[in-house]
Amino acid sequence: MDRTPVSSSNLASVGYALTTQTLEVEFLNDSIYQYSGVPSSVYSGLMSASSHGSYLDRYVKKAGYSYRKVG
Repeated sequence: MDRTPVSSSNLASVGYALTTQTLEVEFLNDSIYQYSGVPSSVYSGLMSASSHGSYLDRYVKKAGYSYRKVG
């Protein structure tokens, strides 16, 4: 999956696959996680948020989307 670099103190890059609603996040520690069933509106919000890390925590992690570590 192609990811877009982001300016963040915790995240390195973010990618999204619309067909599978999969959000992929690369952290600065080189770990990569995929979150399943994430609506495109959440991805758009993440990419336009002033704090990518805070948005990810509030609207993805705490929202309870299933995830898996892929790297």
